[in-house]
Amino acid sequence: MAEVRSFQHQYINGEWVESTNAPKTLDVINSNTAQVIATVPDGSKKDAEKAILAARAAFASWSTTPLVARKEYIKKFMEAHKRRRAETIGWLTKELGCTAALAESLQANFVEMHGTTLLGAIDGVSWYEAVGKVTVVKEPVGVIGAITPWNYPLNQIALKVIPALLAGCTVVLKPSKVTPCCAYIVAEAMHEAGVPPGVFNMVVGHACGEVLSSHPEVDLVSFTGSARAGRQISAAAAQSLKQVRTELGGKSAAILLDDADLQTVVPQFVAQLMNNSGQSCNALSRMIVPESKYNEVIDIAKRVAENTVVGRSDDPKADIGPLVSQVQWDQVQSFMQKGMDEGARLITGGPGKPAGLEGGFFAKPTILADVSNQMTIAREEIFGPVLSIIPYSSEAEAIDVANDTIYGLNNAVASSSMKRCIQVGSKLRSGMVMINGTYMDWEAPFGGYKQSGNAREWGLAGLDEFLVTKTINVTAKDYEEAMCPAASPKHVNLNTALLDLVVACNTSGPGGAGL
Repeated sequence: MAEVRSFQHQYINGEWVESTNAPKTLDVINSNTAQVIATVPDGSKKDAEKAILAARAAFASWSTTPLVARKEYIKKFMEAHKRRRAETIGWLTKELGCTAALAESLQANFVEMHGTTLLGAIDGVSWYEAVGKVTVVKEPVGVIGAITPWNYPLNQIALKVIPALLAGCTVVLKPSKVTPCCAYIVAEAMHEAGVPPGVFNMVVGHACGEVLSSHPEVDLVSFTGSARAGRQISAAAAQSLKQVRTELGGKSAAILLDDADLQTVVPQFVAQLMNNSGQSCNALSRMIVPESKYNEVIDIAKRVAENTVVGRSDDPKADIGPLVSQVQWDQVQSFMQKGMDEGARLITGGPGKPAGLEGGFFAKPTILADVSNQMTIAREEIFGPVLSIIPYSSEAEAIDVANDTIYGLNNAVASSSMKRCIQVGSKLRSGMVMINGTYMDWEAPFGGYKQSGNAREWGLAGLDEFLVTKTINVTAKDYEEAMCPAASPKHVNLNTALLDLVVACNTSGPGGAGL
């Protein structure tokens, strides 16, 4: 039997402390074997409240710490996290179940990728500007409750924690109880980096998310997860009228126009869905196909799915690993069966586990054709390696089908005409549109419309989530003189970042001039 690691503490106010709910714990399961590999605290409301009060106490000092100093803390954190890369990969392949190849190429790298991107862009931010005869200033929102999911655990932690801290906010992180082990590595790296007490806190447990959503000392909740949970968090947050930023589910569609290069784009779009075992909020889970190309597309999609190798995370031949949990496996199986019961035609895959993989939560890459957009599998987020192929007879119908969903995170369009792609893409009600491929840029905003949430993450857009504007009815000249009297006028430019002023008059670290 494999060794079970015991994580016994919460990280609050710069210290590892025992949960007030001890000795109650939560099991962490290896997705490949369905066996327990670790335990973590089932934290209490009191744990969360302690973390929130620590973050509130630290906010005054951290928010006035010069940006140049906050950047140095983040750099040290990233360096400390990178030194733990091998351990991070090990946990990701077990608690999430992604392949070692995906962990090494993507999942383990998000902290460094998003951190480097933002550090490279933040010096170009205008922290204040003259508007008419007054000055508009950007300031940190305050205490952030960051609630993150299991499917891209480090991605979402990085996208919330790093920009929030750089903005001058303090954070209480509540990671998913399904994939908490890699979050503990984040907390260890923060501690090693010497981030001041209370600036970053982490609590694990069922009760903690509710407290973060409702507590009056939390100024903003940043949540990534299901639409159902997003509604619950928004309702709880409404009691204190705090801001809520949500990145929720999706039912994204790939529209293939009648002149698309099918042999190129269909494999790309199917692979984008299958990646991470279909457990991506922006997965292109519907493929909307012209009737004249329908059978050809089915054949290509079938070939791609059948060539997608499912295997254990340490299998170098595996393209995808297991689903994350028994709950997730049961959900995907239910959707597959529901689709067939409602009239969808099974092309390949289907319910059950691939041969030889009975021990973990493995699912077959599945293609379902003859799908109506009114079927359950076309309307609800499956979060597994399941593609629904839907025929259409006109371009207008294809657009209507793509938009006929409560979600609006991502879509795609393929055509040999870039003009047609862009014109169709402009009519799709989604926060992102992929054209003839699945490229994504780390600097561009990630977020959706409708019930896919209201957040915009990645790059400078992700920084803006944690800033609030203040209008001061003085001139920018008066503002500069008050905030940084030592700055020479020749060094002052209303279109430069406040960092320039900070560096000009105070680079002594925490407690100096800042936001």
